[in-house]
Amino acid sequence: MTFVDEVKNAVSVRAALLVLGVLALQLLFITSYVGALHSPKPTEIKVAVVAPGQSAAQLTTALKGLPGTPLSPRTLPDEKTARKQMLHRDIDAALIVRPRSISDTLLVATGQGTNETRALVNIFEALESQQQRSLRLTDIAPASVRDAGSLSSFYLVIGWCVGGYLCAAALAISHGARPANLSRAVIRLALLAVYAIVGGLLGAVITGPVLGALPGSVAALWGLGALTVFAVGALTLALQALCGVVGIGLAVLIVVIAGNPSSGGAYPAPMLPDFWRAISPALPPGAATWVARSIAYFRGNAVTAPLLVLSAWAVAGTAVTLVRSAFRTKDRPEGRPGTGARPGSGPGTAPRTGTGTGTEGASPAGPSASA
Repeated sequence: MTFVDEVKNAVSVRAALLVLGVLALQLLFITSYVGALHSPKPTEIKVAVVAPGQSAAQLTTALKGLPGTPLSPRTLPDEKTARKQMLHRDIDAALIVRPRSISDTLLVATGQGTNETRALVNIFEALESQQQRSLRLTDIAPASVRDAGSLSSFYLVIGWCVGGYLCAAALAISHGARPANLSRAVIRLALLAVYAIVGGLLGAVITGPVLGALPGSVAALWGLGALTVFAVGALTLALQALCGVVGIGLAVLIVVIAGNPSSGGAYPAPMLPDFWRAISPALPPGAATWVARSIAYFRGNAVTAPLLVLSAWAVAGTAVTLVRSAFRTKDRPEGRPGTGARPGSGPGTAPRTGTGTGTEGASPAGPSASA
C-alpha cells in the first residue's frame, strides 16, 4: 500500500470531518474567550444620582456625556430608593451627593462582581477629584470574604453546566449517538432529571456549607442547580437526537464557547463587548450566574426572567428529544449487514457451510461420507 492508501485506511472521511469540526470549535473557543475578555470596559452601567435641586439633573447630564458612554445614569429622589433599586438589581451603583460635606457617598455592590465595582470607583473618583471632593464607599451587598472576586457563583454554574452536557453525552452514546426509540429517550431524560437533582444538591452544599464560599439559601441554590443541569442536559440530548455525535460539538458551542465568556462571571455584562453582552441573558450560563448571585447577595430578587430562560431551554430540549425520537426512522433496517441478518439468508434459504472454496454443502469427510 502507498502512503496515501495507508492514510485513507487509517482515517475515514467521517473521522477527517470530525477533526475539522474539532479544529473549528478550537478556533471559535479562542476567538470567543479572547474577544470577550481581552479588553473589558464599562458600557452603559446603570447608576443613579441622588442630589438636591438642579444639581441632580446637571450631574446626570455630565455622566451621560462621558467619553465612551460608560454610564447610563438616572435621578432618584432619595438614598432609600437607591438602595432598594440596587437590591432589586435595577441599578448597579448610586452616587449620593451631600452638599454640606466635602465628600459624597458611592453605593456599590461587590456581590455582583468586583471588576465592575472597581471600574465604577475609578470613574467616580476621577469626577470627584475634578471638583475637589472626596468619595466614600458604602457596600450594600458585599461579596463574601471567601468569595474572592465574586467568582464562586460563576464557577458553581460552570460546574453544573459541564455536568449537564457530559451526563447527557454519556447517556446518548451508550447505545449509539441517536436515541433508538421514544421509550429510550424517556428513560434517558428521567435519568438526567435524577442526575440534575443530585448534582444540584451536591454543588449547593459544597459551595455553601462545606466551603462557605456562597451565602444564601442552600435550597434555592439546589433548585437553581437542578434546573441548570437539566436544561443543559436536555439541550445536549436534543442536539444529539437531531445531529448525532456532532450534537455534542454544537452543545459545547452554545454552552461553553458562547455561554461561558458571556455569562458575566469573570466580567459582568456591562463590561463585555456588544455581542457577548447581548447574548448573555439568553444562554444558560448567563441566566444561571445571574440567579446564583441574586440568591447569594441580593435576597433572591430579580430572578424571574432568567429562571424562565432556563425553563425554556429545559422544555425545548425535552420536546425536541421526544419528538425526534418518536418520528425518526431506524438507522439500520432489517436485513442490513450488522443487524444479525446475513445477506441471502431468510425463510426458505438453505444454510451455507464450508470454507468458501467451492465445496459448499459438502461434509468434511467428502462426497463418499455423505452417501
